[in-house]
Amino acid sequence: MKQGGTMDRKLIWKERCNLQLPAAFIEKYQHLLGAEAPAFLATFDQPSQSGFRTNPLKNGQPTASIAAASGPTTHVKNGWFGKVNGKSLDHVTGWVYSQEPSAMTVGEVVAPQPGERVLDLCAAPGGKSTHLLAQMHDAGLLVANEIFSKRAKILAENLERWGAKNAVVTNEAPDRLAPHFPQFFDRILVDAPCSGEGMFRKEPAGIEYWTPTYPAECANRQKKILASALTMLKPGGTLVYSTCTFAPEEDEQVIAWLLKEYPYLALVPIEKTAGMDDGRPAWADGNPALTKTCRLFPHHFAGEGHFIAKLVDQRPAPAPKPVRKNKKRQTNGALRLSKAEFALVQTWFAQVVPAFELERLVKFGDQVYAVPTALPTLAGLAVLRPGLHLGTLKKRRFEPALALALALAPEQVTKRVALTLEQWRAYVHGEALPFEAPDGWALVVCQNHSCGWGKVANRILKNFYPKGLRF
Repeated sequence: MKQGGTMDRKLIWKERCNLQLPAAFIEKYQHLLGAEAPAFLATFDQPSQSGFRTNPLKNGQPTASIAAASGPTTHVKNGWFGKVNGKSLDHVTGWVYSQEPSAMTVGEVVAPQPGERVLDLCAAPGGKSTHLLAQMHDAGLLVANEIFSKRAKILAENLERWGAKNAVVTNEAPDRLAPHFPQFFDRILVDAPCSGEGMFRKEPAGIEYWTPTYPAECANRQKKILASALTMLKPGGTLVYSTCTFAPEEDEQVIAWLLKEYPYLALVPIEKTAGMDDGRPAWADGNPALTKTCRLFPHHFAGEGHFIAKLVDQRPAPAPKPVRKNKKRQTNGALRLSKAEFALVQTWFAQVVPAFELERLVKFGDQVYAVPTALPTLAGLAVLRPGLHLGTLKKRRFEPALALALALAPEQVTKRVALTLEQWRAYVHGEALPFEAPDGWALVVCQNHSCGWGKVANRILKNFYPKGLRF
């Protein structure tokens, strides 16, 4: 009779649920959550939560996006509930980043400090990387890695839009990255690829891949990623592990494995605000320390499903070593600029952005980058973004990159052209604009947002907004 009652409840739920959750998934969480299960399962018939963060690296507040928001988040200082228009001025110029509210919590837990060396190991599409960089005030080094090349390109684009200066994007498997950074990072975030149960209502296609054994398969992959990550963590450093799944196999059980496999690791309590739950020791090996982890359930918290654990490496921190500048001429295909090439770049910056410090410049082909000073050689690695993209070396001239414009505040540039919102729409469409201004390079600005570059000639603003980004 009890079994029949359970089956009846499953059938009723399947009829009500628009997402058509697998019966095995429903049964699993009815067993795990008991009396909580109906409230938990009911959330799959509710809309997913949308949110965004504002960018403190920019020179103002995105008033248009904030005005359209439904309210601020309570757990993230720069977080808001609401949707972002992907073609808005705020989004295109990196003043906001669209991010689901639960996912924002991860960056808050990592809490990197300015000047630290930080690794975001599974970083695409970039929400957590941009959050980390904002907390670091873009001072120090952020290595954002993604194993899949298409996603790595999206990651690089999002960091460029954010205005990142001291961020490097690599496209490697964790075990290939590890030998290049032995005990190098102060903090590492492993936002692990997972079964995605916590995102089912936001990304329903994930349900098609779910099977009762899928979480365990994901857990095996997560353990391999963590093993590589720990070889790159400094003694005394911090490791944050997160997933967007409810599955204990990928959450408490992975952390229980970590604590046994690496006894020098210890869990750090995560400060929890209203709606955040403790991890559940009973879902792993019963270790009471697992309550220090954090679970975000959609029936308790205004967001999707997430799990977060923060661990510290208890081995004594080594004495700091002086940072040595890399004097090698070659860095994975990147060459130092010749004297003539450096002179071209230096002349352009002296005229247009005179206060910009030209340190550690390299070129990939004809593309010039400013490499973060804390970065070691990347020879042998697939690198999509070795630092801030400054521009392109042309024949006897230098042409600035969009990334440089987005990393600058208007007041840093000697000549600016201010566009109205209508003119900005024409600019991002690729149009040349009539403009009364002295000839030469100018930063295009709209409502104090740095938007890109233009070159004034004969009262026409020639458009240098990248063709691939025009809309």
